[in-house]
Amino acid sequence: MTSLRKLGSSDLEVFPLSLGGNVFGWTADQDTSFAVLDAYTAAGGNFVDTADSYSAWVDGNSGGESETLIGKWLAARGNRADVVIATKVSQHPEYPGLSAANIKAAADASLRRLGTDHIDLYYTHFDKPEVPVEEIIGALDELVRVGKVRYVGASNITAERLAESLEFSDREGFARYVAVQPHYNLVSRDTYEGELRDLAERSGLAAVPYYALASGFLTGKYRPGTAVDSPRAGGAAKHLESERGRRVLTALDEISEAHGVPVATVALAWLAAQPTVAAPIASARTVEQLPALLGVADLELTEAEVRRLTEASA
Repeated sequence: MTSLRKLGSSDLEVFPLSLGGNVFGWTADQDTSFAVLDAYTAAGGNFVDTADSYSAWVDGNSGGESETLIGKWLAARGNRADVVIATKVSQHPEYPGLSAANIKAAADASLRRLGTDHIDLYYTHFDKPEVPVEEIIGALDELVRVGKVRYVGASNITAERLAESLEFSDREGFARYVAVQPHYNLVSRDTYEGELRDLAERSGLAAVPYYALASGFLTGKYRPGTAVDSPRAGGAAKHLESERGRRVLTALDEISEAHGVPVATVALAWLAAQPTVAAPIASARTVEQLPALLGVADLELTEAEVRRLTEASA
């Protein structure tokens, strides 16, 4: 049985890979989404990440499609108590921003779509600096007090605003962020390392990084002279143009060969070994993509291998 990891100061215990729900209702239809969720939980997975805005960017979608599919799956499987559900507020077209009224209305809409009476981890999706932290934390605290939300987190927030938020929570005895969700991976380290990570570490917050595989680049499928059929191919392929991207691929290839595991598994294992990181987020649009992601639970890199990747990605 894979060891679960404690999520910051919360009592949530999560699988070391958080399954990204951004593909559900976008590149994965209902049957495929259910199959991916089934395979993930069958392997011991229990941490599903979504947002109220997924996938409003798709023609014909209005936002909330991912939550709706997850809600249907939870109802069909009757396993709500076994799954930690994380979702987010601020980007849904009908519920934009982080005003107190919007946070509460958006949470109610998410609960309806998910078909549940509580959200385990509720993130502010993108911080809105024009809204005082007192208003944001006050609204989140109210959701926690009435039982609609168990714990709160912050995605895409500066160290300064995070510090303000934590100080206010501590001063007033309000709900306190237990997790951050930064953009963080082997080819994007300055998006988390430094002031933000230091604050998270000092404050006992867990990190749940998104873009953990750099839009697919860190799966190793993007190589010079190859074309990949993916909606995210352009963003991933650009890393091939940098010397760092090529260095990272070389190091990943060496270590994946040494362990006999996919490149993606090694990239996730490096993230999972970093200070504060509880569970990287990665999504699978087919069941066949899952094993390489799930492998992070069983792969422990040596100190030398972690250092090799850290140096290659510098």
